[in-house]
Amino acid sequence: MVFASLIVVAVAYLLGSIPVGYLLVRFFLKQDVRSIGSGNIGATNVLRSGNKGLGAATFLGDMLKGCLAVYCGGLVGLALAPDALLRNMQALAALSAVLGHVFTVWLHFKGGKGVATGFGVFLVAAPSSALCAITVFALILLITRYVSLASILGAASFPVFALFLVQGERPPFFFVVQFVVPLIIIAKHHENIRRLLTGTESRFGAKKPA
Repeated sequence: MVFASLIVVAVAYLLGSIPVGYLLVRFFLKQDVRSIGSGNIGATNVLRSGNKGLGAATFLGDMLKGCLAVYCGGLVGLALAPDALLRNMQALAALSAVLGHVFTVWLHFKGGKGVATGFGVFLVAAPSSALCAITVFALILLITRYVSLASILGAASFPVFALFLVQGERPPFFFVVQFVVPLIIIAKHHENIRRLLTGTESRFGAKKPA
């Protein structure tokens, strides 16, 4: 079981650590996305490069690597430890993938904020709850045009939806990860929270970096 868990952690972390936004901007624009806007490698900051297509591709890529990490993590975990619970292995992969994105080894452990990857991991592990949370994100963004606020409230809403919508087995570790991943995402927005409270946060589409 320990060996299987370590393999799941390694596979999911490495998948999550792929710096999609950084690679896309470097390849197509010959720029370092960390020198643009807020310096973040996520989709919102990639948009500040002026290329909407790269921004969308970054969100999609970050989401898909989260999906793949949990899907592969579940398969690998059960293959190596047939007695393990699928959702525990998925939860372990989900947490590892998000940590890989937030603390990517390829960029000196400085990555993104985990929103798209967090959505991706739970789109596999708890799809109905993830879709509800991304709907909250979209509505808040539409109403306020604050990406950070939409991300924070979308992440915070996920555990609430999961409490009611997740069906079947819900082992303790899986239950805990449902809260831990959103907390990581919210914690990574601490600077945005400060700016929101002081009224200095930039709205989506504004030129001022968030």
